[in-house]
Formats: sequence, C-alpha cells, structure tokens
Amino acid sequence: MIKTIIPLLFVGFLAWILQSIRPPPPRICGSPGGPPITGPRIKLRDGRHLAYKEHGVSKELARYKVVLVHGFGSSRHEAEIATAEAVQELGIYFVSFDRPGYGESDPDPKRSFRSLALDIEELADQLELGSKFFVIGFSMGGQVAWGCLKYISHRLAGAALVCPVINYWWPGFPSNLSTEAYYQQLPQDQWALRVAHYTPWLTYWWNTQKLFPSSSVISGRPKLSRRDLEIISKLADRQSQTEYVTQQGEFESFHRDMIVGFGKVEFDPMDLKNPFADGEGSVHLWHGDEDGLVPVALQRYIAEKLPWIRYHEIPNAGHLLVLDNKEAILKELFTV
Repeated sequence: MIKTIIPLLFVGFLAWILQSIRPPPPRICGSPGGPPITGPRIKLRDGRHLAYKEHGVSKELARYKVVLVHGFGSSRHEAEIATAEAVQELGIYFVSFDRPGYGESDPDPKRSFRSLALDIEELADQLELGSKFFVIGFSMGGQVAWGCLKYISHRLAGAALVCPVINYWWPGFPSNLSTEAYYQQLPQDQWALRVAHYTPWLTYWWNTQKLFPSSSVISGRPKLSRRDLEIISKLADRQSQTEYVTQQGEFESFHRDMIVGFGKVEFDPMDLKNPFADGEGSVHLWHGDEDGLVPVALQRYIAEKLPWIRYHEIPNAGHLLVLDNKEAILKELFTV
C-alpha cells in the first residue's frame, strides 16, 4: 500500500508545482468569452492586433506626428502629454497604443525590444504617418524607445525617454555602480527582478504566490517620492485603468514586461551611435533626482557615456515628472 501511495503523492506534488508555475492562457479580446473590442486596431505582420487611439490635431494638419509608448500598468487611454491649447498651438498629432498583452492588443509570447520597435514602425506605416515620426516613451515605455533607437532609428525624427526603466544587467554599467543602485530598491523588488532575470519561467509564480512579497509595483505599493505622492493625491478621483490593462491576464502584460525588461540582455543602449549625427533630430532623456523606482545615478552614467543624449535632470522630481513637465518635454523634443 505504502509503495503505491508514495509515487502517487510524488506525482500529485509535481502536478501541483506545474500548476503553480504555469500561467493561465490569456483571454484574447474578441474571442469567445474574452473581453470585447471597443476601439480601432490594426492587424500586424504576424496576425496579431494592436489597439490604438488618436489624439490632437488631424494628421493632415499636423506639424509633428508623435507615437506615445505607455509605461508599466498603463494603456493607450492614459496619454495626457500636453494641454489642448499647447497641442493646437504646436500642431501635434499623437497616437498611443496598447503594448502587446495590454488592454485590447493581442499578446505576443515572442515579445522583444526588436518586435516592439517593428510594431511601432508598422503602426506608423498603416496610419500613414510618413517616412519619419517622433517617439516618446514613459517609464517601461522608455525602454521601448531605446529599442526604437536600436532597430528603427532611420524612421525617427526625434525621441524622448521620460524616466526610462533600466536593466541592471546592461553590461555597459560598472558593476559597482549597478550593484549599488540595485540595492537601493525595496527588498521585494530586488527578488522580483532576480526571478525575472535568472529564472523567467518562475515570474508568474513569484508574483502570484503568497509566501513572499512580490513586486511592489504590481502589488500597488511602489517606492514613490514626496512629489509623486502629491501628484497621485490630485489624481485620486480618476478612474483606475487596472482592470482594462490586465483584462487579458497579468502574465502577458505585467509579467511579460518584467521578463523582457529585466531578463536576458538583448542589446546595450550604451553601445548605440548617435542616430542624428546630421543634426536633423535629437534624443532627450528626462529624469527626476528623487525617482524611487529608477535610480538617477544610472541615468547620469548613460548620459555621460552617450554625450549626444540631451539629458534633463529635474530637481525634487520623482517617477511621475511628466505630469509637471508636459509642455517642456514637447518643446525640447521639437527644437533641433
């Protein structure tokens, strides 16, 4: 009897482990039982769909055409980068989109910085934005903007990276600098990133189990600055987008972000060459000196390594500095 029970218990234990670490399949928008499709989408080269939203002046009247790349936990609907008056004055057309797995954009199990850059290029082509356009990336979207500079720089008129997330394992960082910055994070974030980097197949389990604290950002308790908290208090009446953002599942949105952003290094931004050596465009990096999510010391180092980057460090600002510097970010980007 015991010889029979022990193998059964072992098999049951293995089945429980597999069930715990395997993410559930995504709930694809428009599929039976899946979330509804409520806005326009394009069909990409591999059959996936990308949901987008247009803002600002019409494409026909625009002086500047800008693709907005949202950050972690955001979507195409949260794209307030300027007042209506400034948009009209400058003549700006914006298009924001749900990154793969977010909102109403199909998941991409093969997501990479290259695939994201090609998604943006294809979005621009299908919407007929012309041969060149601007890109603005916020937070995790700033990492995507690095990918655009790597893979589709020939299509860019300029780029702004606002509080871009970094990968602590980029080889261009001195080990002592990246290590010191890494340990400035909350302990649970140190562990969450270790899992995403070294054992990405455990990312779903780590951020859904209850034994240890998971990512502070996913759990809604990030390390924010005083100014960030003031900004959030003023936005308290705004409806949360979390349900929309994760309606296809947290794995293909939040967890996939962590795997791509902090996992195996695809390229090192510090190896990039100036895409605007002819002076016909510019790249801007904006960061707050009190950002509690992305250590400012690493951005300073990148700016030193890449002197063609126009670096803007804002005193007393945190990770949400875009909400205090909307027009400044745009005007600097459009000034060659």
